[in-house]
Amino acid sequence: MIDSKSALTGTQKVAVVLMNLESAVAATVMAQFTEAEATDITAEIVRLRRVDADVAENTLAEFNAMVSTGRLAARGGTDFATGLLELSFGAERAAGVMNRVASNMAGKAFEFLDSAEPGQIATLLDGEMAQTIALVVAHLRPAHASAVLGGLHDDLRTDVAQCIATMTSATPESIALVAGSLKSRAAAVVAPQNSFEVVGGVQPLVDIINRADVAMERALLEGLDARDPELAEEIRSRLLTFADIVKLEARDVQNVLRGIDMTILAMAMKGSAENVQQTIRDNLSERNRELLTDELDSMGPSRKSQVEEARAAVVRAIRELEQSGTITVHRSEEDGFVE
Repeated sequence: MIDSKSALTGTQKVAVVLMNLESAVAATVMAQFTEAEATDITAEIVRLRRVDADVAENTLAEFNAMVSTGRLAARGGTDFATGLLELSFGAERAAGVMNRVASNMAGKAFEFLDSAEPGQIATLLDGEMAQTIALVVAHLRPAHASAVLGGLHDDLRTDVAQCIATMTSATPESIALVAGSLKSRAAAVVAPQNSFEVVGGVQPLVDIINRADVAMERALLEGLDARDPELAEEIRSRLLTFADIVKLEARDVQNVLRGIDMTILAMAMKGSAENVQQTIRDNLSERNRELLTDELDSMGPSRKSQVEEARAAVVRAIRELEQSGTITVHRSEEDGFVE
């Protein structure tokens, strides 16, 4: 609850005003904002729930609003925010705004773990149920989550991966409960920061696995194969592979190859499809093509694990550039190139 000692932001003041208007009037006002502005205002309405009467009156006076007699207690919360948005934008757009609000609020709950080492997080989660660990890991940055997942023993790691992939939307209350419990235990080792990731479902697990090493990827998929073959197959179908380099535009392939050592690239190309090799050669400078050819000619038989590790290095480079927005990866077949 916001009391008389609290200093309101501009967005909170707008929220308080809307919370004190009749729904129809408030909806008319809300409709004047952009969806981005409405999202911020809605988040404050959800957070505020109820506001001290003095704060409400002072805020309304500041906006030169008409204040009716009596003490005011502003209404807020999810139901009020949803109803207001539906009246303002219609049910479909309202649902979209509320989903964004819920995602943003949920993601921020675990932002205090961004500064923790993966080992610290694993220790913090020791003894928790797989569902709880999955909820936390799914809200970490994919690279961070991958490191945490890698620190779990095989059976628990498979449990957690399955929970992430099959996770449905968690309520804000349950997320806040888990985050609050962890935060109180982590206070001595974790410093708060201001960044967050929000996820849930198969794709977040795919993002995590794409940043893992080959051994962890193999162990996870083998574990899921034994429990849920259909889920394992769906994850495999979404995983980025070395062969997906043919789906990149030429300038993106060049960006990827620019950061790959020729020895690693040559190892990754061993046994690869002709169109993959041709795509790589076509996007190298003449000098680098010569270096690549020399590497391939001098390279004898290689272990499969060495080739997989080299390909994983190329995939990680693709993922990092995609994550930064430098390149775009087309995952559907119709978006790929036809040779």
